[in-house]
Amino acid sequence: MENKNLTLGSLFDGSGGFPLGGLISGITPLWASEIEPFPIRVTTKRLPQVEHYGDVSTLDGAELPPVDIITFGSPCQDMSIAGKREGLGGSRSNLFYQAVRIVKEMRCKTDGRYPRFVVWENVPGAFSSNKGKDFKAVLEEICKVKDPCVYVPGSAKWQNAGEILGDGYSVAWRVFDAQFWGVPQRRKRIYLVADFAGGCAGKILFESEGVSGYTPQGFKSWQGAAANLKEGAGTAGRLCLND
Repeated sequence: MENKNLTLGSLFDGSGGFPLGGLISGITPLWASEIEPFPIRVTTKRLPQVEHYGDVSTLDGAELPPVDIITFGSPCQDMSIAGKREGLGGSRSNLFYQAVRIVKEMRCKTDGRYPRFVVWENVPGAFSSNKGKDFKAVLEEICKVKDPCVYVPGSAKWQNAGEILGDGYSVAWRVFDAQFWGVPQRRKRIYLVADFAGGCAGKILFESEGVSGYTPQGFKSWQGAAANLKEGAGTAGRLCLND
């Protein structure tokens, strides 16, 4: 998809990773939500143009400045294989539902125009959390932003990449390992993209190499890192939910 001055809001912002990625990609970050003082100080210093709104549980999506993209790396501790595995019902990981609520409120206020896209990031343990039921819940809740009556078939063993094609919307997910993208550590994460106005989600995750915000020189190092990839995202699955 061609970048046309897209804007971004970041929930569970941390130290501003998604806003920084947006800037690199030619996208304008407008606001962020975070409660930890140190990360807020970091992003306030480095991204002074980004407005901070605090705790997600107190936000009303209808009152936030509308943006094209909402990103959220919701707390992962309850779904991580290193934690107690309380899943989406845990006190931290269930904040995922607050993000979905904010997205729905903004779309209701803007007659479905904003946000068009959401990006969710989490640990691969989300695939196996609650015997696969938690990732099914994630997919269903995100699809229900556009289609309240949708049903997503479950799986006890989710694939590392997949795509859902609905009626006028799409959702895709893929596991990335940071070591192949210029970061000196192994760090696998699920990235999920939803396009509520078309079928671009899979194209964004599986086909795009860069966007207009990159210069050829700036993107060269990222291409070099990606070229070292020894294995792909794994087998991919596609679900067509169209009538």
